[in-house]
Amino acid sequence: MFQTILLAVHLLLSFGIIGLVLLQRGKGADAGAGFGSGASGTVFGARGSSTFFSKTTAILATCFFVTSLGLAYMASHRVGGNAPQSLLDKVPATAPAPVTTTPVTTTPVTTTPVTTTPVTTTPVTTTLPAPSSMPATAPTSAPGTPAAPK
Repeated sequence: MFQTILLAVHLLLSFGIIGLVLLQRGKGADAGAGFGSGASGTVFGARGSSTFFSKTTAILATCFFVTSLGLAYMASHRVGGNAPQSLLDKVPATAPAPVTTTPVTTTPVTTTPVTTTPVTTTPVTTTLPAPSSMPATAPTSAPGTPAAPK
């Protein structure tokens, strides 16, 4: 019962923090108000709403942290007697179904002999014809060097 109440308070605190964060102004909102482009938030006093919302958010965040620790403690210690520690503890133990075995009969496998034939290979010789555009003799000088005088 106490855990349910604490969980409800925890949820209300989380929604309160979300609402307060969405209501707060950004850092650049005060700079725009200094140049006359909007109200400076005088509803909450001369300093604006930043201190009120900041303090309220800090208080709600502290309460949220405390309820988180409380819920974690309650979940680990299981307040309420001998509650199951696992979902598998809730499942009733049943005897396994009897296993019936049937004898396996084997049939002999007959094999046929495989005959192999030898593989013969013949060597392949190829000759490439000389290209007709190449000279039959080597050049007398390397390309890019002047020819020797005669």
